Amino acid sequence: MWLMAVSWSLCLLLGWASKREEQPAQSSAEPEELVIVIQSQKNSFHARRGQQRKEEILQEAANLGQGLPVVLLLHELSYYEGSWSVLPVLPLLSAIYGDSASWFLFIEEETTVVLPVLLKVLKRYPVQEEWFLGRGLHDNKPSIIHHYAFFEDPSYFGYPDPAAGWALSAPLYRRLAERIQYENLKSDFTIDLTHEIALFIWEEGRGPALTTVPEFCTETRDNCATTFTTYLPNCGDPVSKNNLFVAVKTCEKFHSVRVPVVKSTWEKDAAHLEYYSDVTDASIPTIDLGVPNTERGHCGKTFAIMRRFLSQAVPKVDWLLIVDDDTLISLPRLRHLLRCYDPEEAVSLGERYGYGLMQNGYSYTTGGGGIVLSRTAVSSLLSSGCSCYSDDAPDDMVLGRCFTSIGVPITHSPLFHQAQPDDYSGTRIGPQHSISFHKHWSIDPVAVYRKWFQDSHLRDEL
Repeated sequence: MWLMAVSWSLCLLLGWASKREEQPAQSSAEPEELVIVIQSQKNSFHARRGQQRKEEILQEAANLGQGLPVVLLLHELSYYEGSWSVLPVLPLLSAIYGDSASWFLFIEEETTVVLPVLLKVLKRYPVQEEWFLGRGLHDNKPSIIHHYAFFEDPSYFGYPDPAAGWALSAPLYRRLAERIQYENLKSDFTIDLTHEIALFIWEEGRGPALTTVPEFCTETRDNCATTFTTYLPNCGDPVSKNNLFVAVKTCEKFHSVRVPVVKSTWEKDAAHLEYYSDVTDASIPTIDLGVPNTERGHCGKTFAIMRRFLSQAVPKVDWLLIVDDDTLISLPRLRHLLRCYDPEEAVSLGERYGYGLMQNGYSYTTGGGGIVLSRTAVSSLLSSGCSCYSDDAPDDMVLGRCFTSIGVPITHSPLFHQAQPDDYSGTRIGPQHSISFHKHWSIDPVAVYRKWFQDSHLRDEL
């Protein structure tokens, strides 16, 4: 840990020292002037996918015979867990590549780069100017995941679709790399990465807004510089429903309101499911774990669930899913996704948020969208001695802090959602690209489930 801290401080010092002169105007974008950062993850499945994407890009460049771009895997740039939020690594990237790179392109593991088209596109933008390029998204209504920003006209502000990739010109990323070292972010929480990066770049109108580039694509068509496959890869047959244990957190006041929604929608897809409450109710049935209900966090209850998962009281299976009683979820899609992961590895999977990532904070899997843990991860956490500081502590954040302390990465999947469908851009999510949503506020949850999750092509009897 000390060596990591020293290395990180050194990177920051290098960033402070690297005051560059602006590059002269250029009329071309050459491969060797391009740095492509694949936003890879430390989990073995994602690390392999990132490496495969890197090799594909370099092979395409070699076939063109015009020089090679620099292709980096984000999870290899730093030992710091918060590197996924990009801003903390900008000083390091600027210090190493600031003199040679004209463009930085950030892509997902499943984003395909069509290098000849990309280079042609980048030539349209004078590299001596500040440019922020991508496929533009806009909110249709004020969104809780964006802290209700631009509530008077949420469509006013554009931010990039991460699946299509987004690019920064040299003058912009150098200025951002210096700025991030002395300026604090407005929020301690990192929720929707590209929206928050766009806000930081825009700087309340003092910086550039996103320039929408039609060649940055998510669906394959003519003249695309980037395309995207899927966040739900086909890794083989779904994990057996008998190898997934589902824990639903509830309390007495929601037994007649929320639990019936679970029973009428997705409970039928679970082979092993238990409801955990503050009282025993044989009609559901619920299990009282001896932890009083709390109005805020549910850390005590969640840790009791994990202890029960490792006990002989429930079937011994590889995977644990912890959800709220107002979570809507597709278990067939989840089991399809889980085939990609090794249960012998410590896996914490779901929608990843961050807390205090610019101050050596930690990442965590949001509870409302569902927390998926491998048996190995649960065992490692409980044996570490890490625990709740109070029963009403936020369980998802405490789990994230604990996993960070023992070196277990938080693995992100944008198929999980902490909020409702309307809180996400309509062009970013689709019925085939979601595993979960959360909250019953002002909606018909059964109708939402039917619209987003009631499919038959993934359901099976394994």
